[in-house]
Amino acid sequence: MKHKSLKHIVPVTIVILMMNSCSIMNKKYTTPDLGIDVNYRNTLIKDSSSIATLPWQEIITDTILQNLIEEGLQNNLDLKVAIENINQAKANLVEAKLQFLPSLEGSANVTRSQTSEASLNLGSVSGINLNTTSYVGQLSSSWELDVWGKLRSNKRSALASFLETEAATKAVQTQLISDIAVSYYNLLALDEQLKITQATLQNRIKDQETMKYLKESAIVDGAAVVQSEASRYAIETSIPDIELEILQEENTLSILLGRAPGKIERSTLGEQTTFTNLKTGIPSELLNNRPDIRQAEMAFRSAFENVNMAKTYFYPSFNITANGGLSSLNVSDFFDNSIFFNLVGGLTQPIFSNGENKARLKINQSVQQQAFYEYKSTWLTSGKEISNALFLYTKAKEKQTSRKYQIEALEKSVEFTEALLEYTSSTNYTDVLTTKNDLLSAQLDSVSDKQQELQAIIQLYRALGGGWLN
Repeated sequence: MKHKSLKHIVPVTIVILMMNSCSIMNKKYTTPDLGIDVNYRNTLIKDSSSIATLPWQEIITDTILQNLIEEGLQNNLDLKVAIENINQAKANLVEAKLQFLPSLEGSANVTRSQTSEASLNLGSVSGINLNTTSYVGQLSSSWELDVWGKLRSNKRSALASFLETEAATKAVQTQLISDIAVSYYNLLALDEQLKITQATLQNRIKDQETMKYLKESAIVDGAAVVQSEASRYAIETSIPDIELEILQEENTLSILLGRAPGKIERSTLGEQTTFTNLKTGIPSELLNNRPDIRQAEMAFRSAFENVNMAKTYFYPSFNITANGGLSSLNVSDFFDNSIFFNLVGGLTQPIFSNGENKARLKINQSVQQQAFYEYKSTWLTSGKEISNALFLYTKAKEKQTSRKYQIEALEKSVEFTEALLEYTSSTNYTDVLTTKNDLLSAQLDSVSDKQQELQAIIQLYRALGGGWLN
């Protein structure tokens, strides 16, 4: 049978669709203004360009390290997890878009009923039963009109979540490049420290033999011999600790590369060249360059749209439902018999929901406020990281200049004290040993200075958002 209300539903639907064109509930999103400073701490910006826009291959020129980074970008498990997060967010976005379309369901039913004649004719006592079978096939559809913008807010929230996962993946990539490079430089520094320590051990062994000879010549006493032995074994016992650190760092780097712990191919610290044209750009560009800031903003935007959506639950929802199909008492004439359909427009106004709508709105508003705080915190953290990296680089360069003169002076001091001990006896082995230990410390510190310089460049590059643009 035809539903007679069809002529009334059509004009109502038109009015609703006209209402749909004005999203009176939705606030338009704008990026929050945090009042970002135009400079970083103690840094006067003279150029708006930034090293963040350069490919990481220009910052890192060691070909072995480049190959390791490429391997990490292909196999790192954290990066693979982040990519799966993108796939999930993409599916959620598709689902949100499909909510604008009407649903469609099909069903087929066979009903068999049995009714006694007595139930049809109360005056009869006959025991005759009537059996009937009916066949029904129908399609049903429903469509919610997005009058208050609920579906659109949901779609925008899903889009922001998708962009958030994309940015999060880029953030993982920039961090991965930095972690691989920093770990690689740690290995090179440990290699150099091991080399210096092993060379020092050979010198201490020679000192031990020299002190025995000088004792026999009555130039030094037994205390000098014992001190030389103790010094030799102190250096000897430090070597296993460095070797252990090397093995642990290799294992750490192996995990970053997505491989089982094992040996890492590498060059030497002395072969490293440093990138010196360190342009930071202006802080406002961090939003475009640094993916974790973009990630935090998209999290805030998603929360913003969820607040918009929560407000729509206080207003009525409009739905149009339709169904139609065929029905017959015989399968043979199923397609020749009764055709039925109906179309209904409905309005549902929330009256009492046990405070659910108010609670939903308060929760989403709180989540939005949290997202804002996290967004601002990410900005502040980025400024701190850039400032730290710049200062670390500057001070590492300053230390290298002073360290060079320190080592040269200590090398001369060792020569003088050894000569005084061997030829004039005007000093003792304690003075010689003190000077040699000072030289060893300065040599090891020199390695750390170079390591800090290399790592500061990588940390600055990551802090500015480099590593994903190219």
